[in-house]
Amino acid sequence: MLSADRMRAHLDNARRHLDTARSHTGRVATATGTAAATTGLFTTAVMGESLLATLAATGLGLLVLPTHKARQPEPEKVIERTADGGMLVYTPPAPPSHQGRTAAVLYATPGVGLVGVLIAEWIVPGFHWGEALAVALWSAGTWLLRPARRARHMLVPPLPPVEKVHDLVVQDEPQLYAHPAAQWWAERVAIEGGAAPATVLEDVEKTGESAMRAIIRASIPGEPVPDISVRRLSALMDVPQDLITVGPVPGRGASVQLLTVGQADAAALDPARLWAERIAPLAMPGATITAINLGSMNLSKEDA
Repeated sequence: MLSADRMRAHLDNARRHLDTARSHTGRVATATGTAAATTGLFTTAVMGESLLATLAATGLGLLVLPTHKARQPEPEKVIERTADGGMLVYTPPAPPSHQGRTAAVLYATPGVGLVGVLIAEWIVPGFHWGEALAVALWSAGTWLLRPARRARHMLVPPLPPVEKVHDLVVQDEPQLYAHPAAQWWAERVAIEGGAAPATVLEDVEKTGESAMRAIIRASIPGEPVPDISVRRLSALMDVPQDLITVGPVPGRGASVQLLTVGQADAAALDPARLWAERIAPLAMPGATITAINLGSMNLSKEDA
């Protein structure tokens, strides 16, 4: 069962279709009247039929014109004294609506005008420039001004047009990131035409007073991180080029890259910490470094 809102929507849609059909009918009637009046400039063979058709169409239109929907003036109450000294209060019948009469006259204007043009063509023999001018004025005025349609809309205002969905432009809200560096990257670097389009900055970690490292990930799954110009990053960050590096992430594919900026502190460069935080979770989960031997290997020619 349809709800009240859906039922109202269907009725409004039907009203719009009916109004469109009336509009097309009015256009056809205007074109037919123009053809009849133009024919009357040269011959009166069909003059009688044209007059009867015009009168019939105008009369039928006036019969179905909803003049009962015109705004009625509020009648005033009348107070009269009766013979026995009492008071009689009554409301007289409402006077005829001025709006209804105006709409009827406006609706009949095209038909009456066409009848006048046809009668003039019938009376004046032969072709006359005044008749041609009258036909042109009636045709242009009726086509452009549309008095009958205006009269109907005066009584029954048209419904507002349906809002088209494709006229609405839906704009995606910009994504917000928790880390300020990631947000800055999305707004300045990852934009179309930027230094690293279609990328996001993740796992941002501060490694020193003016140093950081982070993971650059391609926002499209399965796509590699595009070639990133260190020169452009240097210009955007206002950091010397030799302090910016972009390279592969150990144990990962080309869809991620490691970004380092600045000189990391000694604690951040500790091999055990680097292994535990950056390498082991990706390449060898669960593995730990138990000892680190620092030295060099010198091979002599005999050993080789």
